[in-house]
Amino acid sequence: MPAMSGFVDFDPERDIPSLRNRVIFITGGTAGLGRASVEALAKHEPAHIYFTGRNAQSGESLIADVKKSNPAVGMTFVKMDMASLTSVKKACDQFLHARLDILMCNAGIMDEPLAVSEDGFEIHFAVNHLAHAMITKRLLPIMLKTAEIPDSDVRLISLTSVGWQMHPKNGIAFDTLRSKQGNLTMLGFSLRYGQSKLSNILYAAEIARRYPSIKAVSVHPGVVATDLVNNLPTMRKALVYGTNWLMGISVMDENKGRLSQLWVAAGASRNELVNGAYYMPVGVLSNDKLDKTAKSEELARELWLYTEDVLSKVT
Repeated sequence: MPAMSGFVDFDPERDIPSLRNRVIFITGGTAGLGRASVEALAKHEPAHIYFTGRNAQSGESLIADVKKSNPAVGMTFVKMDMASLTSVKKACDQFLHARLDILMCNAGIMDEPLAVSEDGFEIHFAVNHLAHAMITKRLLPIMLKTAEIPDSDVRLISLTSVGWQMHPKNGIAFDTLRSKQGNLTMLGFSLRYGQSKLSNILYAAEIARRYPSIKAVSVHPGVVATDLVNNLPTMRKALVYGTNWLMGISVMDENKGRLSQLWVAAGASRNELVNGAYYMPVGVLSNDKLDKTAKSEELARELWLYTEDVLSKVT
């Protein structure tokens, strides 16, 4: 139930119902919030959890840890380089189930040096948006088929950040995406990350409009003490902490930081979720926090068409 502050009092062990027969796919599952989400969801008896990462040893370690307490849960580590759309496309072939109930787009990068992906796109946009769009495209037919099963509850969770506010003036600089976009800085801080996190919000909302049988939402997990934040330069870290402090969000450990994405993935009932919406910790519907750019259906459609064109050319 929502607390007086608007936050949801949520305990994953207590409030997530049985996930029996459900199949789950989580990106970036070997560390940080992804690993915490895998471990939490595995306790509720899903049929199978797929999770991606770059390090096979870390994947094997997580499977071993989960199997100690939940030996019946099927586990598959999917090795994936999210800076290569060919790698992402081929890796999705490892998904072998006839249903997919939860797709959690958790993986992400932040404040990387100026670079382009293997496909020539600005690296944050490539990893944070295009890679997840490719995974969604490849798995979408299975998700739609699952949504036809009686009493099904198919969800797509897109992890974003309040960093979306640091987007370029027009939201997404489409004309220079095939470059390092070195000009996208402000006071020394990258607007490239903001552009990618804005894309996460827009894309989830567009999926909800195009495929209403799937509950697609974006969620800001809060400031969590993972390597994504811990390794930031001092000035950038101060900005991240300060922005969230002004919004009433404190720095959290992984145990608390996982709550937002777990709530939208499995803790909230289907009727509680607003399709296409943006949530802040924990379970707070926050569309009113979005600017007109983040709410723009026109920009979302433009992003969708741009993305479809890019993905269609990947071999």
